[in-house]
Amino acid sequence: MNRNMLLIAIGVIGIGAGALGYWFYQDRQRSGVDITIGGHGVSIRER
Repeated sequence: MNRNMLLIAIGVIGIGAGALGYWFYQDRQRSGVDITIGGHGVSIRER
């Protein structure tokens, strides 16, 4: 593998890690309630 391909692979991994971290951060910032309707009826959870 040449140097350019290695740098591209490292860049893609870095961008993916950053996007995943941002997604987890946004998920933790949400507040409110989760309403789930399933086989056991309706479930309401506070976030």
